[in-house]
Amino acid sequence: MTNTETWALSATEALSKFRSKDLSPVEYLTSQIGRITSEDERINAVTEVVEEAVTSAREAEGFYAHASNDELTEAAAARPLLGLPVIAKEKHAIAGRTLSQGLIHERDTVAGADGAIIARIRAAGGFAHARATSPELSCATVTHSPMWGVTRNPWNPELSPGGSSGGSGAALAAGFAPLATASDIAGSTRLPAAFTGTVGFKAPYGRIPGVQPLAADWYRGDGPMARTVADTALLARVMVGVDPSDHATITSPGFLDGFDATSAEVVEGLKGKRIALCLRLGDFPVGEDIIANTRAVASALEAAGAIVEEVELPWTAERIFETAFTHFGNILAPAMRAATRGHEDTLADYTLQIMADAEAVASRHTFYEGLAAEAQIQAELATAMEGFDVLLAPTSAVAGLEADASYLDGITIDSNGVGREEVGAGNGAGGDGGGVRLEHYWQSHMTMPFNICNRVPIVNVPSGMADCGIPTGLQVIAHPFDDRTAFDVAAAVEQLVPWTGIAPG
Repeated sequence: MTNTETWALSATEALSKFRSKDLSPVEYLTSQIGRITSEDERINAVTEVVEEAVTSAREAEGFYAHASNDELTEAAAARPLLGLPVIAKEKHAIAGRTLSQGLIHERDTVAGADGAIIARIRAAGGFAHARATSPELSCATVTHSPMWGVTRNPWNPELSPGGSSGGSGAALAAGFAPLATASDIAGSTRLPAAFTGTVGFKAPYGRIPGVQPLAADWYRGDGPMARTVADTALLARVMVGVDPSDHATITSPGFLDGFDATSAEVVEGLKGKRIALCLRLGDFPVGEDIIANTRAVASALEAAGAIVEEVELPWTAERIFETAFTHFGNILAPAMRAATRGHEDTLADYTLQIMADAEAVASRHTFYEGLAAEAQIQAELATAMEGFDVLLAPTSAVAGLEADASYLDGITIDSNGVGREEVGAGNGAGGDGGGVRLEHYWQSHMTMPFNICNRVPIVNVPSGMADCGIPTGLQVIAHPFDDRTAFDVAAAVEQLVPWTGIAPG
């Protein structure tokens, strides 16, 4: 990272300066708040600043000012986030703060307790200093709502930072925080990470606790976002593990122990590693700029000693959509109906649309038929990955989404790779994606297959710049519960294809 401003420091850099007494947590927090104050009017990623964060920063400042070396070592193990501010996605409950999930009729609802991952951040010495926007009920891959307005991508404000964790991604890329919380049921961590040039971790189902009853939905998962692989791993270590409030959580002993994203060993470890490359995951209409960036990453890994082979998957965007929306129609749509009944007149158009779309698909397939379709897709992924350590694939076939669009009638991909609402928006045809029309805009994302196959860990890392002026993302997908390999390869990508981290602004 070339920016030397205090707010631009990564979490690991800030921690190092805290421990050496070259920077105080209060100074760091003040710089983050100042950055929000000066820049958020342009991108609208923050719902509120959490004033009590100052108290937490002062407590951490007092500790670092007087701690002995032994106490610093002990704190690094017991409280690895001590003094670090974190952007919290608004859906992650903070005791005493509103918990609306972007719904106007819930704007006065107050959380009685911290959500599981917020509690773990606090226990690790971190604190939420601001809260990030999301679409209503986190049900869109753009981030705008009647409640909070339009959140914009700091790389190109005409475009969206993605969704549903779009506020988190935009805030990270703008320098509002070194760490953020996110969630993912169809790509809601990975897509914002891709569109904002940040790093997002989609953990295997059960690694990180969620909120009941939807914690039982095996597509979903909460997780970390950051600007670097090291910072993402730092926050992930804090989040994982059994929680009595979530029956699905599993033990994670030694999770990422010894992992050092900056070590030369992660690049050295590529030698002989077998990497599968799938550019289209079947028939997704991937833009040529995204393909070029993905190939460039693969070539860098190959030059470092990895064995890279292209593979094909027998998927279609339509089949993935039909399978996932059978699931959503049986689980997510009823939950959304229950949460919004009687308030339909206040809802965003995309919220009404997603419920109707999911219900329509579920009316065509039984729940069991959905399970059978999932099993087929899972088996096809296992076959494609057999003999390989990881699979690489683009995160989205479309390079960008319009910031204020709802895509109620599908999406047209123009010649610059931007998904447009209007029919006929494309001004070209063929391999560059120009003029391609999809019935549902989620068919332009390459994330949902890995919610269907939801025991695989995935790290999204930046892969380059799209023609439309925002970053592109790469999914590093490992075998079920082999999180370390996903992080190792992601760290190698980060070293071999360096990224700027913060959007110009």
